[in-house]
This record gives sequence, structure tokens and C-alpha cells, in this order.
Amino acid sequence: MRKLGGSLFAAGLATWVVVCGADLLRAQQSSNQHPGSSAAGNSQNRPVPDVTVDVKLVNVFVTVTDTHGAPVGGLKKDNFILEEDGLPQKISVFDKESALPLSIALAIDTSLSTRHDLPLEQSSAKRFVRSILRPVDAISVFAFSEVVSEATRGFTPNLKEIDEAIDHIRYGSATALYDAVFLASRALDPRHGRKVMVLITDGEDTLSKTNYHEAERAAEEAEALVYSIIIVPIENSAGREIGGEHALIQLSEDTGGKYYYATSNSQLDEAFQKISDELRTQYLLAYYPSQRTSFSEFRRIQVKVTGVADASTYDVRHRAGYYTVKSEF
Repeated sequence: MRKLGGSLFAAGLATWVVVCGADLLRAQQSSNQHPGSSAAGNSQNRPVPDVTVDVKLVNVFVTVTDTHGAPVGGLKKDNFILEEDGLPQKISVFDKESALPLSIALAIDTSLSTRHDLPLEQSSAKRFVRSILRPVDAISVFAFSEVVSEATRGFTPNLKEIDEAIDHIRYGSATALYDAVFLASRALDPRHGRKVMVLITDGEDTLSKTNYHEAERAAEEAEALVYSIIIVPIENSAGREIGGEHALIQLSEDTGGKYYYATSNSQLDEAFQKISDELRTQYLLAYYPSQRTSFSEFRRIQVKVTGVADASTYDVRHRAGYYTVKSEF
């Protein structure tokens, strides 16, 4: 099992030119949280040196669901309206996402508070992997407690290696949740195609060196859709720590993913199945931002569905926006 830390080089898609030379967990420089995010970090914010980049094509991965939460397929380019900071944008690329490769960072909480549920999480995670993985896809398994470890040798399509990695993750004590989000995001950043993070955790962070804002920004810069499965043991539900839950909910919403609660093995399987269904019915909208006079670091994206029956009742999810500069940590 490979522990993550030290310097990582994160290279994005063609939309970014990135140089990251700082130690990921020692350089605790906080980035400013973009407007609309309400969760708080666990360390004091300090100025972050940024590298200005020339943003070109902006990718927006969109999930559309109906009032029952079922994915809506069959939409066309003309059914979408896309805006940046309230200004209409021309959709230059439109595609149905089911054909694009998936890179999934599967991060499993192995801290003391999840010890009772870990065997169920492992078996359910393996079923999810078998249901979603295609030859063009790749998964990397992360385990996090007081440290964050990558249980696979990077991203792999090899089912046997993934199963063995899930089976052999080990218990820890504390929970470095934000470190896990940060490091999984940095691992996803240079990947091509769709990038997804699936977190299985009770939502409590007790030890991270990275704060919430740094973790969130890393996920957004990687264009990762974050799906959070929050494990809530029934016997502990009244006294659980909910600050971490709120952070996961905010993170999932801001990246265009979703959060689920699970109190049983069947609910855990159901959450994985819903994630799998969504990932098979997504859309890619990409555009070249129109000329701007604003020098705002964060640009907000809005997507609406129109021209179909019941469009006003649809839930349209996508990342909240993108940064015009990429941070150095």
C-alpha cells in the first residue's frame, strides 16, 4: 500500500497550464472560498500564490434527473442554456457522456469510527466496481484514517488488483478526510475524460493538515464530480458530528456530484447503484468563454434545460464554476 504525500505534479487538461512544486501537505496555504460555499475549514486561511493561466475550452459535465431522482436521457444540445456569470455562452461541444472514459478515485474511511461498518463498505464497493468498470475506465482505491494511502498502484482497469486493494485496506484511528479529498483530487487532475471521486465515510474529520477550502478547490480544479456516501450508524445517529457532513454536502453540490446517507448494507448498495446509473447518463457541454472585462478569480456557471415537457421540474447538476488561476500548495 503506497502512502501519499510529498511533491506531486498535477497536469490538467488542455484548459490549464499548471506548475505545482510545493509539498502537498506541508504547504498549508489557504485559498479563498468561492461565493456560495458555506462549509468551514479546520485551519487558518493564509495567502496562496497563484499561477495565472489562459483558460480555453471549459468543460461542464451535467447530470439531469426528474422528480423521482431518475436520470433523464435523450436530451439534445438545443435543450440546454449555458451561462457564465449570467452571460449566455455558445455551446461548442456537446456529447453524451456514457462513451467517455471514467477515472474514479474510490476513497474509503478506515478510521476507528467506521470499524463496525468497514466489511459492509468493502463488499458493497466491490459490487459497485464490477457494475461500473469498462475496459476504457480506471479506478484507484484510497484508504484514509490518520494517513491517506493509495491501495492500488495508481489508476487501473484490473478488477483483480482493485478487489485485492479493497480487501486489504487496514483500520486506523483518526480521520484525515480533507487530506483524502485533496490528494485524490491531485491524483485525478491529470486524467483525461470524466473524473469522479466517491467518498465512503461517516463525515467526521479529526486530523487533516489540509483544510476544507483547499480540499474543495483541489476537487474543483481537477473537474472532479464528488459523490459522498455518508455512513450513519443508527445507534450513534443522535450524537454524531454533523459539521463534516455539511462539508461533504457542500462539496458534492459545488462539484456537480451528489450525497447519500446509508444506515444499512441495502442503502449502501442503493447509493452505489444510483451513482452508477447517473454516470451512464451524463452530458458534456463545453464552451469558449466570451470576452470578459472582469478579473474575478472564480467564474460561476449556470445550466438550464428547456424545450421539453416538465423541464422546470428537472434537477440540473454541474460544477458551480471554475477558477481562472490554478493554486499552488
